[in-house]
Amino acid sequence: MIAASAFYLFSAILLMSAIRVITASNAVHSVLFLILCFFNAGGLFVLLGAEYVAMTLVIVYVGAVAVLFLFVVMMLDINFEKLREGSRSYIGMGIVLGLVMLAELITLYAAWDENEIGATGGTAATGASSNTEIIGSVLYTDYIYAFQLSGLIL
Repeated sequence: MIAASAFYLFSAILLMSAIRVITASNAVHSVLFLILCFFNAGGLFVLLGAEYVAMTLVIVYVGAVAVLFLFVVMMLDINFEKLREGSRSYIGMGIVLGLVMLAELITLYAAWDENEIGATGGTAATGASSNTEIIGSVLYTDYIYAFQLSGLIL
């Protein structure tokens, strides 16, 4: 039951933030909603039991978007004093969004039961391999030539 409610929570926030990415008139707000989309997609991957894919998504995409956003802001000539004048009116919305993300993290933590989530990974005590070990063993045995070729191309 907790995993199902976590799935619906992450999916609803993902859909709402994806709609806001394309409907927001301010480019800064679009990028922030895009980052929220990536975090919620990562949460859905964690619920599926694909922790490695979730962390890769968060590290690569959120990191790349944040760095790109940083460069764009640095290259623009923005009057920050004028922007700071109305910033106090957004404190309430920031607190609400922070509480929503905190509720998502608490829900994800509560749904972290392997039986309820259906994760295939195990621990060293049970003798089963984790997702990262399984991906690595398949990548370096069955697909070694494709892996080496992609490394050569890159």
